[in-house]
Parts: sequence; C-alpha cells; structure tokens
Amino acid sequence: MAPSQAIYTPSLDKLIKSLKGQTLEASIESLIFLLKRRQVKGDECAQATAHILRQVVAKSKWHDVDQLLSRIQSAGSRLARAAPHEPVIGNIVRRVLGLIRDEASEDRNADDLGSEAASDIQSLAPSAPPPHPPRQATLPIRPPPSVSTGLQVSKSMFNLLSVADPGDSPMTGASTPLSQAQPASVHTLRSEVMDGIEEIMDEIGQADDQIASFADIQIHPGDFVLAYQPSRTVEKFLIKAASKRRFTVIIAGLMSPTHGASEAPYAALRKKLNGAGVNTINLASNGLMAYIPRVNKVIFGAKAVYQNGGLLVDSGSCIAAQAAHEYLKPVIVLSPVYKFCPEDPSDEVSRGDLGNPSSYVSYANGPEVDALDVENTVTDYIPPELVDVYLTNLGPQTRHHLASILADHYKTEDIGFSMQLGEP
Repeated sequence: MAPSQAIYTPSLDKLIKSLKGQTLEASIESLIFLLKRRQVKGDECAQATAHILRQVVAKSKWHDVDQLLSRIQSAGSRLARAAPHEPVIGNIVRRVLGLIRDEASEDRNADDLGSEAASDIQSLAPSAPPPHPPRQATLPIRPPPSVSTGLQVSKSMFNLLSVADPGDSPMTGASTPLSQAQPASVHTLRSEVMDGIEEIMDEIGQADDQIASFADIQIHPGDFVLAYQPSRTVEKFLIKAASKRRFTVIIAGLMSPTHGASEAPYAALRKKLNGAGVNTINLASNGLMAYIPRVNKVIFGAKAVYQNGGLLVDSGSCIAAQAAHEYLKPVIVLSPVYKFCPEDPSDEVSRGDLGNPSSYVSYANGPEVDALDVENTVTDYIPPELVDVYLTNLGPQTRHHLASILADHYKTEDIGFSMQLGEP
C-alpha cells in the first residue's frame, strides 16, 4: 500500500533526500504515489527515476547480469505504468539497461583478452629440444630451413586455434552472466553501473544550461520571439539570450491565475527579462493569430520527442505551430537528448492527455453544470513536418539526424521495453 504523503508538491531535492532514508521497496512506492498524483512531472521524473534505479543496483540482490536487467526492468515498468503520460521515465530505464549491457560487455571483453594472452604465452613457450638422431656415416640430408620453420609455425598456429572451443563459451550479446564464484566481478560491475547512472543524472541536471549556451546563436538583436507556455528549459534559454541580446518576448498561452495563486503565470520570468532590458508581451491564446505575422521565430519546450520527429507538448501548442508554419516562421523546439523516445507516438498521445478541469469549471458550480462533461486537454501533439530545428544539449539538429542520436543512446533490444514486466 502506498505510504501516506502530504498534498503539497515536494521539490526535487527534498524528494531525493526523503527517498535516501527509506528501504528500496518503500522508495519505489513513494515515487509511484507521487507520480500517480502528478506531483512529480517533467524533468523531475527523469531525475527521480534515475535515482530509484541507482538504488535498485545498489540495494537489490543479484548475482549475474540477467538478474540485474530483470530487477531494473521490473522497477522501471512499475514507475512507467504509474505515469504513462511521462515518456521520459521509459527513456531513463532504457538508458540504464543499455548502460548495464555496455559495462558487462566491457568486463567480458577484458576477461577474454586476459585469457587469450595467457593462452598465447603458453602456446609460444619453448619446449624441450628433441633428442638428436645418431649421426650416420653418410652425409646427412638436411631439410630446407624454410620447410621446417613452416611446419613449426603451422603447429604453433594450430595450438593457438585449438586452445579453446568456441562452443565452450557462448556469448549472446543480450545476456552476459557473471559467475557466482566471482563476487569481485559482481562488485566491480555494481560500482561501474552506479557510476554510469551518476553520469546520466549529471547529464539531466546540466542539459538546460547546455541548451541555453546556444541562445545567442539562435536569437538575434531585434527579434520578436514567441514562447508558448514556456517550460523551465525555455525560460533558461530566454534569460541566457537576454544577457547578450536585446529582443522582444511574446509569452503566449496564458491562463488566468489559479485559485489561491499569489501572482500571474510567468511573473518571475517577465521580471527577469525586463530587468535585463528585454520587452515582454503577455498574450492569451485567442490573440495568437494577430501576432504571428510579426514574430521572427516560435519556441517550444517538449515533454518528449518521438523517433518520427513528432513532439509531445503542452495543450494548444499545435495551433501555434500550425500558424507559424502557414506564415513561414521557423519553429524551434528545445529538448535535451534524454527526452528523445525510440518509439512512435501512440494514438493516446495524438489525442492528448486529459487533466483536472477545475481551473475552467469550479466544483462549486456543480448543480449548474450537472449535465455537462468537461474535458481539459493538458497535452498536445505536433507532427514532425511543423518543426524546423531541434535544439538539444548536443547542439541544433534536424529531423533526419534523430535516428543516429537514438542509435547512440539506446540498445535495439531495449527499445521494446514493456510496462507489463513489473506486474506485482
């Protein structure tokens, strides 16, 4: 049963700190509870998932690579099922699975090289010289040196090739079991995988700053930039550009402040941009078309980038992208590589995810809207033909280069990662 948690949304630092003091199963259940309530979302899902998987490697019992892969798949699938609207969870699970396979393969290759070197030394060691035959009275007929040398080399090569039978040590590629009689190898692999997960967590934490470093290249002085419901990545990008450029930001997709909110949406962003000398314009969704002809570029932050180049974004973004496409305005999506999904979008992604409609219809008006079904779509899908540039922490990319990025970060055997593996 999920643990009792407070209603407030914890910060990422507090969340990870609270998970460190719990058992492995309690940590997984705590994160599942928060994911189901959507109290952890976006970039925080990636960091929290990586942290949990690192705990799985460190605390769970496993004796070979197959068991470790099974532990990661089981825990990862439970997290992914708790938040199917967050594809980044599955991405991090796949990255960790690929990391385990790479580290196990390196250890196996190192062992193979060591055994081959030892075999070579044994086969090339000089043996005792054969006894000389008695000297005959007649002149001895000595064979040509090249023939004898060739026979000796052939015999040595035969010894090298016959040291080990390939069938004695099968290697499947997908599975690299370690002998239970070598606990040092398990300990080494555990440390290497944990260090690799730490590198993934560092990548997640540094991605926004790396994307922001390209801001002065993408934004020019005097530009009118439309940012539709800017994410944290977009906010850092705009603030970085404001330190070197003077331009105008149109913040679109604004909604009225939620009940109990102390300030209007993106008030902190507007304050920072204005302090840097950048003008800002607040724009509701219904005023979008009036400004599209004036803007120079449209910027989105993506929740996920699918292998076909399509985007999972905030609701309403597709209308802005279509308008920009009609007016030949470049559409730039800001997305770190860890949000790239090695799969095509499902029908549910195309239809959009539904959220809480209370921001539009209050529960206090229940008797008045009793006969209405109110749906609040919180996500949208932008097809790849509407996107011009994918700006990642590796630099700007085009749609045709996405396949090579996915191939560099995911293993083929992990692309079909199933959420059904973690059924309790």
